[in-house]
Parts: sequence; C-alpha cells; structure tokens
Amino acid sequence: MTDDGRDAPPNHPDPDADGTDEGSAAAGGPYAAVHARPEGDATVARMALTAAESGYAGVVVRNHGDADATPAEEPPEDPGGGAYAPDRVIDAYDIDVVPAVEIRTDDRGQAGTLLSRYRDERAIVCVHGGSLNRWAVEDPRVDVLAHPTRGGGDLNHVLVKAAARNGVRLEFDLSRVLRRTGGKRVQAVRGLRKQREIVAHYDAPFVVSVDPASHLELRSPRDLRAVGEVVGFDPEQVAAGLREWGRLTARNRERLGEDFIAPGVHRGRYEEVD
Repeated sequence: MTDDGRDAPPNHPDPDADGTDEGSAAAGGPYAAVHARPEGDATVARMALTAAESGYAGVVVRNHGDADATPAEEPPEDPGGGAYAPDRVIDAYDIDVVPAVEIRTDDRGQAGTLLSRYRDERAIVCVHGGSLNRWAVEDPRVDVLAHPTRGGGDLNHVLVKAAARNGVRLEFDLSRVLRRTGGKRVQAVRGLRKQREIVAHYDAPFVVSVDPASHLELRSPRDLRAVGEVVGFDPEQVAAGLREWGRLTARNRERLGEDFIAPGVHRGRYEEVD
C-alpha cells in the first residue's frame, strides 16, 4: 500500500488460475482498453460486442481528454446515433463498460487541471505517455501511464521506481508488435522487453492492452498471451495485466461511491486497515 492509502500490488500470477481467464467480471476476467467513436472508428456498442465475443469481461473506454476535451466530453455514439448509454450496452452484450479518459497534453499545468477534473468523474484516469511520463508517475491520482515509450518517451529506472511507489500502472501496449512489420516490429519487441525487465526489477504494477481504435484491432486474451511470450512474459503475467483494468475499475468505483470517505474509512461501516 502506498503512503496515501492507494493499494499498489504488483501483477503476481494467481496461483489458482489455470490460464483460461476469458469470462466473467465476477471471476476477475480480462478487460480491453479501447478508443471508441468519435475518436475511434467503432462505436462503444460495436467494441463491446466484439470484446464479449473474444472473451473479455469488460471494455474501458479511454478516449483522449486534452485542451478542448471534446472527445472525452462528448460520449461515444451508440448505433442509433445518440450518446451511448453504458447500461444499455451492458444489458445487450453482458459485458462491463467503464467510463475512462486518457489525458493528453504537453503542459503540466493543464494536465493537473484535467486530472483534478476527471478524477471524480471517470472510473479510470490514464495519462498519454511521452513528455509527461515523469509527472504522471509521481502523482498517485493517476491510474495508468499509457504507452510510456511512444513518441520518444523515456522509461528508465527512476520513473519505474516512482511508478511502483505511487501505484501508477505502466501500460504494456502490444499494438506495435501486432500492427507493424520488419524493423519497426523488431524495435517494438526490443522496447517492450526492456520495459518488462525494468518493471520486473522494481515489481511495479502494470496493465496490458492492444490499444484498439476499431473493433477490427481487438485481439482475444488468448492471442495476447501468445504475443506476450515473444516479449518475455509468461502467459499468466499477460492475463494478470488484462485483469488489472477490471481490478482498478472495481476499486475506483467503490471510491467514487457516496460511502467512501478515505482509504480504509467508509460511512456506516468499519473496515480494517492493512
């Protein structure tokens, strides 16, 4: 547990897991973190349908929130043309839908303003990796540092150690391994292997995704476990990284509830603090 009460367990394999993690959210199933319309090419409903068919328990809708915040302010559309209603999608496809945001800006002041704004509105708050890597890993309010090495972003021992201390999950984005060819794919694999080694050294928490902007870019948890082996993960580590999205969602939804006062303190009931 971090100094401010945030729990930051590493993604240790579950000794009771058999590697077949496709399925129910109640059993800690895998979640897919996606970019949906209007930012992506598919609606939330279409993403949810494909994710459910692929064995996911939930989808995390992480459209960017930046200077004008338009993508995050205007919810993705449903097939009928209106703003999507998560409850309708959940009922239709029996899959969890998580409202999230990925803060994207090069200005630390603006990033802080956006973080304060979205922290109480979205179940998961990510920060777009790159120039704000150091800022993101040092703020315990950030849930996930997304694709930290994209766009020339650096991820060194100092940053990973800070992420571990503050409970900021580091994303392993497998999209470049799947969607690039030749030398670019080799570079992507090399970069992810380096990231895995540093993250493992500091036992830092992490999530895994394929960062899809279309339902055609989604890949099943089984496929991602296979890709992870190329990077150096064992299959259960990849499965744990996919489940971590759901675990974060459950924790943060509780904290957004009316009964939450502070870590370990809830209105109307006693909870033992670790």
